[in-house]
Amino acid sequence: MPHRVAPGRPPTGRPTLAAVAARARVSPSTASLAFAGSPRVAPATRDRILAAAAELGYAGPDPIAASLRRGRTGVIGAFVGERLLYAFRDPVAVQLLDGITEVLGGHGVGLLLLAGDAGRPAADQLARIPLDAAIFATCGLEDDPALDLLRARGVPVVGVEGPVADDVVLIDIDDRAGTAQLAAHLHDLGHRRVAVVAMPLRLDGTRGPVDAARRARVHYRDVRHRIEGVEDVFGPVPLLETASNAVDEGEQAGRVLLDVPADVRPTAVVAQSDVLAAGVLQAAAGLGLRVPDDVSVVGFDGADLPWLGAVQLTTVVQPTDAKGRAAARAAMALVAGERPEGVLLPVSLRVGTTSGPVPAA
Repeated sequence: MPHRVAPGRPPTGRPTLAAVAARARVSPSTASLAFAGSPRVAPATRDRILAAAAELGYAGPDPIAASLRRGRTGVIGAFVGERLLYAFRDPVAVQLLDGITEVLGGHGVGLLLLAGDAGRPAADQLARIPLDAAIFATCGLEDDPALDLLRARGVPVVGVEGPVADDVVLIDIDDRAGTAQLAAHLHDLGHRRVAVVAMPLRLDGTRGPVDAARRARVHYRDVRHRIEGVEDVFGPVPLLETASNAVDEGEQAGRVLLDVPADVRPTAVVAQSDVLAAGVLQAAAGLGLRVPDDVSVVGFDGADLPWLGAVQLTTVVQPTDAKGRAAARAAMALVAGERPEGVLLPVSLRVGTTSGPVPAA
């Protein structure tokens, strides 16, 4: 005699879609359409199916099996250049990721964060992670081995300011022209002794003065272009590299540059990010220097830095959230089999209270 399940009592073992269909007195295909939200299923029938699923403890179709049927995982990977600890301390990185998730959420797609070298999965693991597309969100390293792995798998790639390749959709800003505009502002104020606090040229923990050999290893497009923007106006200038894009790194670099006699001290410091500029401002305050009377300090990003209080940083403003949304839209277009065009977003100079005329001799 066949075993029968008592009414109202869930069967033993993992419930199945077929069991839900039998309990709701519909075909398995109708039950599947109900879970997919198909308008072909009458509301009363859908309610009966969902009630049967609740009684049996059935949470829905297996997402892995569903993704195999669709040929998609519903996941976009976002590569960030540094450890997540630093990425989430950087308001620009957070704003960029927020723009990405804003678009992906509207498509019902998830975001998988993949950190820099220290926290990134090994190559064999990365080769197996299921992704519909990848966004290089804050790590435009031009020789990133992850790019070759993704290409070999046929995963579509979007680069935010890099990497650059024929098969990568590039979402870009004009870092060089924006920084040149910032440098021209300082030049017009009379500054000639200028130094740059640079973001990491490579993520290998190096910090300190940049010599010619190290300069040749600049593999981040935004770092290189922001150096070139300053040099377009001033020619070669001293470069001080930081180990990460963090306030404490900016402060440490600021002390190296500013804790010297006034006749050799730079009259202006160009920080490659607002976060680094905030650190330079802290270093100047700790050394008893007035900004901008004794030294001008400028940044890049237009980030929201509420801890600066009444201080308004002179900076280059970039549309970070728009950049994230553009990257996500490009990724979704690639997943749909389209080939979107790259995007170049505008930047603008915002003059604040941290830049002023060169100090009197």
